Amino acid sequence: MGSFKRGHADVLKWEQANPGASATMPGSTTGVAIPTAEAAVRMAWTVHRELARPLSKLGPQNEQLIAEGRWTELDTSLQRRIEDADEVLEVAAAGRKAWIEAVAAQQVLKHQRDMLEAAQAAHELGQRMVTVGNWSQLQLSPVQLAASTARMNLRRAQQVAAQAQSHLVKTMGQTGLQEAFSLPDQLPAIPAKPMAEADLQERADAIRNQLPVAESLRNRALSKGAMNAYLAAHALALDSQGDVLKTREFITEETVLHYNGMLKSVWDLLDEVRNQSQATVDAIGAQRDFWIAEADLQWVLQGGEPDSFVSLGGAGEVASAAAH
Repeated sequence: MGSFKRGHADVLKWEQANPGASATMPGSTTGVAIPTAEAAVRMAWTVHRELARPLSKLGPQNEQLIAEGRWTELDTSLQRRIEDADEVLEVAAAGRKAWIEAVAAQQVLKHQRDMLEAAQAAHELGQRMVTVGNWSQLQLSPVQLAASTARMNLRRAQQVAAQAQSHLVKTMGQTGLQEAFSLPDQLPAIPAKPMAEADLQERADAIRNQLPVAESLRNRALSKGAMNAYLAAHALALDSQGDVLKTREFITEETVLHYNGMLKSVWDLLDEVRNQSQATVDAIGAQRDFWIAEADLQWVLQGGEPDSFVSLGGAGEVASAAAH
């Protein structure tokens, strides 16, 4: 335990003395920057030259509202009045969601690395204890298994992040020209309150008045599903980023203090580091799901028809069930 006298800092930074451990963990992607969802939408539009005409007819104000994701401020008669406006919205929705998924995957990848670092630190310490005779191989086995599991989770996260980047590259029409985009470190914060259900219902009624009968009936069902997904995703994201994450951060801080005061073992500390990283991964998943649900809802409230809505059953997973 002599290597970890300073507690948290030494435990989590042990790999600085073990460069081989981090050599298999590539850094953040580089390339053309897409700093915001708005930038992603505008880049996606440029791929489709046929959209130049409807975009010009929409005008700069409507174009800005769409790019910024403020679709509930659009005139509900937009698609009826402007030919191919639905294509503009569909491409915008695809670009927004591809960007959201790629940013979230990159975030999750970072925290999976943190979990691997903690697991490897525990494994290294356990091996030392076996070497000096303080532990048996049986005692080391669970620690070794935890490190192996962390390595597998990191590889999964790396693959999902690569797939998300590949999908973003394809959506932006850069296949063969760009391997990956430079993205922000995290998704935008979720709003403190969701859009009011009464306002959403009023918007849904207004758009149905603009649609043919068959489309209106489909939109009614889609609106209900999209609103349910949106409201549930917001509540879940608030919980995961509020009480759960804050409580976990408090526990981690207290564990560090107790460890430094020799009231907690290094195993307690390493376990809590992994727990906090997992809670953060879950919160990122919930945050991602909210933004995808919001994009789908706004699209439906403008007459769009997503194939499916985001699943809220696995916030820790990076891959989204939302339609591409």
